[in-house]
Amino acid sequence: MAFGNSLFPVVFIAIALVAVAVFVVAIVSVVRNSRRVRQHGLDPMTLQADLAAKVMRSDLLSGGQSKAQRLAELDAMLTEGVITPAEHAAARAAILRS
Repeated sequence: MAFGNSLFPVVFIAIALVAVAVFVVAIVSVVRNSRRVRQHGLDPMTLQADLAAKVMRSDLLSGGQSKAQRLAELDAMLTEGVITPAEHAAARAAILRS
């Protein structure tokens, strides 16, 4: 029983040292990331909101072509004779409604 009691302080100190090391690594990581973000001209405190707003304003989530691009493609299809004027009118109305 005396051997078990003498091992407790050593194990406790080892666990405490590991916990302190993890804490230090986490702090260093946050500081490095903040510096890197600032180097790129962004605010680390609002980074997620800034990136979310930028993505939402981009064409990334729009699902493809703009209305103007789709209408131009539709006009080209009519000119090439791929679709009829009636199909062109129906497709144009559908694009403008969306």
